[in-house]
Amino acid sequence: MIEGSVRSVGRQLWVNVQLIDAGSGAHLWADRFDVDPANLGEAQGEITGRLARSFDLELVTAATRRIAQERVADPDAQALVLRGRAWLGRPSSFETRQEAQLAFERALAIDPQSIDAKVCLAITLVINLLDGWPRSPRQDQKQAEQLLLEALEQNLNLAKAHFAMGMLRRIQGELTEAQIELERAIALDRNYGHAAYQLGLVLAFRGKPQAALPYVQKAITLSPHDPNLGVFLAVLGACHLLLGHADQATDLLRRGRAANPRYWYIHFWLAGALGFKGDLYEARVALAKAIELNPEVTSLARYNFQHPWEIDPAYLTLRAKTFDAGLRSIGFPDE
Repeated sequence: MIEGSVRSVGRQLWVNVQLIDAGSGAHLWADRFDVDPANLGEAQGEITGRLARSFDLELVTAATRRIAQERVADPDAQALVLRGRAWLGRPSSFETRQEAQLAFERALAIDPQSIDAKVCLAITLVINLLDGWPRSPRQDQKQAEQLLLEALEQNLNLAKAHFAMGMLRRIQGELTEAQIELERAIALDRNYGHAAYQLGLVLAFRGKPQAALPYVQKAITLSPHDPNLGVFLAVLGACHLLLGHADQATDLLRRGRAANPRYWYIHFWLAGALGFKGDLYEARVALAKAIELNPEVTSLARYNFQHPWEIDPAYLTLRAKTFDAGLRSIGFPDE
């Protein structure tokens, strides 16, 4: 059940919204929006987007909580999809991803025609590939593509399937196709914050970090309490680093680290930003933590091997002058 109120405070409007469990009366979520009456149209879009994202997160969490409380011994496919989505919605780590993947695989085994299970499992496989956590890179990539093709054959207008396909095309080094897929996802769901974030990433990897900034910022605006807000902040920081904005980059990456200290990528890019800025001691500490979380990345060559989509000449030129230079300043090897 949704409740809300509007209060006029000076020249601003305060819009208060809360989600209540109709069965128990418990408050699940609440937020306040400060609205300028002169920009009601823009504010309406922001409120709608944030409500959609926040309600989705809270409803998944609440449903998963009920499943656990009821101690369902043999959950059905949809219950397992909800359980997997709850794990996937937690701050990124190897452990949370493995739990999510297991739940989606069990759901698909129970119902091989479940579109939700196919798309959610594909998303998990793809983001594990992107983050260097796959069980079998070639097999996972092949399985993800097959699952997404099957899902899109069942329903061509699945925003999440186009979102996942966009990420998969990035892994395959097809950045133009990745951009097309992500733009399609946003056209189908204009409040899809994660698709906006991924589109920003693709633009950055195409050597256009300035164009990427508004998309990543939109993701943050749509989902300011997202469990993976740390990743959004880190990518925003990485874009600023590529533009040579050392202070903004380190501030955003530090905030990203605080929001999700278990994600190696944040520590790694923070190390590069701090090295670029000249804060060598803190940069070395951040680099040590990144390697602790991802022992496979021990040189720029190893990083490049794990990120084969980072091949655009304009992007590599920007990265060489900023991120790479920062890592080299603290002794991180090329090979």
